[in-house]
Amino acid sequence: MTGTAEAATSLQELVPQPVQIQPRTDITFTLTASAKIQQAADTAKQPAELLATILRPSTGFALPITTEVAGNGIVLAAGADPKVGPEGYQLDVTPQQVVIRANTTQGHFNGVATLRQLLPAKAEAKTKQTGPWTVPGASILDHPRYQHRGAMLDVSRHFFTPDQVKRYIDQIAAFKINYFHLHLSDDQGWRLEIKSWPELTKIGGSTEVGGRKGNLFYTQDQYKDLVAHAASRGITVIPEFDMPGHTNAAQASYAELNCDGKKRPLYTGTDVGFSSLCISKEITYKFIEDVVKEVSAITPGPYFHIGGDEALSTPDADYVKFMNRVLPIVKKYGKTTVGWHEFIKTTKDTAVIPQFWGTTRTDANVAAAAQRGNKVLMSPANRIYLDMKYNKNTKLGLDWAGLVEVKDAYGWNPGAYLSGVGEASVRGVEAPLWTETLKTSADIEYMAFPRLAVAAELGWAPASVHNWDTFAPRLGAQGPRWKVQGINYYASTQVPWKK
Repeated sequence: MTGTAEAATSLQELVPQPVQIQPRTDITFTLTASAKIQQAADTAKQPAELLATILRPSTGFALPITTEVAGNGIVLAAGADPKVGPEGYQLDVTPQQVVIRANTTQGHFNGVATLRQLLPAKAEAKTKQTGPWTVPGASILDHPRYQHRGAMLDVSRHFFTPDQVKRYIDQIAAFKINYFHLHLSDDQGWRLEIKSWPELTKIGGSTEVGGRKGNLFYTQDQYKDLVAHAASRGITVIPEFDMPGHTNAAQASYAELNCDGKKRPLYTGTDVGFSSLCISKEITYKFIEDVVKEVSAITPGPYFHIGGDEALSTPDADYVKFMNRVLPIVKKYGKTTVGWHEFIKTTKDTAVIPQFWGTTRTDANVAAAAQRGNKVLMSPANRIYLDMKYNKNTKLGLDWAGLVEVKDAYGWNPGAYLSGVGEASVRGVEAPLWTETLKTSADIEYMAFPRLAVAAELGWAPASVHNWDTFAPRLGAQGPRWKVQGINYYASTQVPWKK
């Protein structure tokens, strides 16, 4: 009976909430040992492979991927209703098949994410479990509220290995996150090999907060592998190199990046705002162009994040001069600039994307940009920074933006939060995770979950379903799944966790 009971309730347990769900109580689908994953659309190859990777270990079934549509199995097909758009899907359950229709690869990934939650939680296990593998009868039509649903990981304050980063990518992919922002440079560490400036990693990538020593960086091959891994989960990587502040690791690596021509000492503390590249020296812009050129060449996604925040040691006039030089460099290498919202005061270019991270409900420069036509990425620190402590007793994290319990993270509307930035001006939501206090995957998970799933809900689900009392039980239903996956989540007392 357990499988049937799980199947009956799983339609009410989806995060993010789909746009339309039509239950079919007279139907149940059961995945059998003879089932096949039937790839009936050219766009479905990677989503089919991801689904097989997840379900083979737990079911013990062979689940071959075939282009023939027949018999028991999961069908990934083309021909979805045009209203689902570029990322939406339709999911229909019949007694013999679950059919996911989508018009793009991204749509198939999103349909697969929903199917995962319709299966029993133990479907996520890495070892063979006992069935039955039932899915409740339903027709679902779904598409996202916003085009950008992001998560950011800071690997500069503390370094995380490629396998640790892949683990987090896999975890966020389950919630239809489609952008992964990798914060690759800061005062404490430069984390990506730049072949034309090798000291950046040799020196700047040699330490982290707290002073641990080692080769704490990614080679370009490792980075390309991370980018490919993310793509195989439907996620686009956005690399960030913060400038003109947060640059001590670079300034410790090369003397010529400093106005006095002297290398800075390596920094392993957590203060901000003290560093700045030398704005007046031409070598600064040669350095930036080399970085942008090399990183853009190995980043297939369209975006390059230039940071731009907390440049407290850079006078305003210099900051403007700096951005006037840097923004055209990013464009030259075929990328669209994303930056922390401070940079938007320096440009009238409506293609660039300001990422709002403030703690206020007003920002004149961001509002002006929205009026001109810029799309704003919403990451208010006192709502969706995953490194903020849940409460005063939380051992990890910081509290400079406040304490952010799960209900606080949910209790805002991205499309009506910042004065002058309405729904049509919001590109989406991103949940940043800074790592001054985080050293392990368990630390990442404790701060990210359940709030990452909250961010996913805000980015995907229709505004009309925004209601804590109905969301909290859906969030609580993720608990058994996270336990099976070994995710070290924070069991907030605000959430009715399913046993």
